[in-house]
Amino acid sequence: MKFSELNINTVLLNALNDLGYDEATPIQEKAFPVIMSGRDMVGIAQTGTGKTFAYILPILRQLKFSKQRHPRILVLVPTRELVEQVAGEFKKLTEYMNVRIGGVYGGTNINTQKELVYEGLDVLVATPGRLIDLSLTGVLRLKTIQKLVIDEVDEMLNLGFRSQLEQIMDLLPEKRQNLMFSATTTEDVDQLIAHHFYQPERVEVAATGTPLENIFQSGYMAPNFYTKRNLLIHLLNTDESMNKVLVFVKNKQIADLLFNELDQSYPEAIGVIHSNKSQNNRFRTVEEFLNGDRRVLIATDVIARGMDIQHVSHVVNYDMPEVPESYIHRIGRTGRADAEGLAIAFISDDEMEQWEAVQKLMKKTVTLEPLPAEVKVSEMLLPSEEEVLAGLKVNKAPKPVIQSGPAFHEKKEKNKKVNLGGSYRRKLAAKYKKPKTRGQKRK
Repeated sequence: MKFSELNINTVLLNALNDLGYDEATPIQEKAFPVIMSGRDMVGIAQTGTGKTFAYILPILRQLKFSKQRHPRILVLVPTRELVEQVAGEFKKLTEYMNVRIGGVYGGTNINTQKELVYEGLDVLVATPGRLIDLSLTGVLRLKTIQKLVIDEVDEMLNLGFRSQLEQIMDLLPEKRQNLMFSATTTEDVDQLIAHHFYQPERVEVAATGTPLENIFQSGYMAPNFYTKRNLLIHLLNTDESMNKVLVFVKNKQIADLLFNELDQSYPEAIGVIHSNKSQNNRFRTVEEFLNGDRRVLIATDVIARGMDIQHVSHVVNYDMPEVPESYIHRIGRTGRADAEGLAIAFISDDEMEQWEAVQKLMKKTVTLEPLPAEVKVSEMLLPSEEEVLAGLKVNKAPKPVIQSGPAFHEKKEKNKKVNLGGSYRRKLAAKYKKPKTRGQKRK
């Protein structure tokens, strides 16, 4: 369906035309009338299918001009990157509208954000923690919120934001429209919906856990970190189509280690982003990856969830995620907007359980390929890999027993001297036969 066939006004159609968008995606087409009706809604669609526009378009279609200071629309997202992305999408579509949009998140000066809120907003995009901080200052009041959008709710719950979400729900007015969007649903998500949503309509354009059909998946068995490194270098050297590769690792320590290993072979072509990197560094690195200045971007799940990167040629799961649904989010970074994509998984023996859970979730079997003959199987292990060997705990050498004794030592000769007072006082007392202090008596 074309956007012109939906109940969209001229100013939004002009903005969409400027962006080069003509046809609505399935989630946008199905969500539009439900949101316009005022009902609560839960939208399930995979990454890269246009979920953000699916709620922005009907919200802006109904938003009327107002001079009130406190926001009427609240969008909650899990990461700073996603705040910037969603606020940016709102701004793109309000090119011909008078709408005040702001984004707030932690890790930056709260006073600057207090000024932003105080000046007045219509739409506020926020992470849960910073939203609560601002509401506690009294500058931000949430009783004027008419529509609440929770984007990537499953990732919020994975990050431990449940208590903050519950607290925010208590601060909001009871009469409001609740909208929730995600690529996957879990039991925790269903519980949140049951407690805070009123008879929501579920709009689902793909079954939960179903990967995009235009993403080709493959995998290799690789026993350890350094073998995986050798495999990744081999693929980069032999496959010229790997020109924009997004590599997912399990934590920031592994991200930095892999960056150091690859940077030696591909100087200035590797980027890395994780929570320890500054906000400016992360934005700059992603921009360089978007522009093609960096061939490979190494990322953790938390950071990558907020990125909207087009034309990713390959997604490499260097480490398997603990939560199977995260795999769906990862591979959804490629094959966006009906383009073809490639996803490669590196699987060690201790990750087979996660790999089987992913296949069960997808209801699809992915055949694992043998390691290429050119790839060397490394015997070098990381400390974390040494702890488990062939399923058995490694016996570590016992720590040496140190005999304890009294905490006593002889003073050095220079420290044995007795403090007799200053020489001037001694000479004065000897000359005038005066007592050293006022309290002393002559004998």
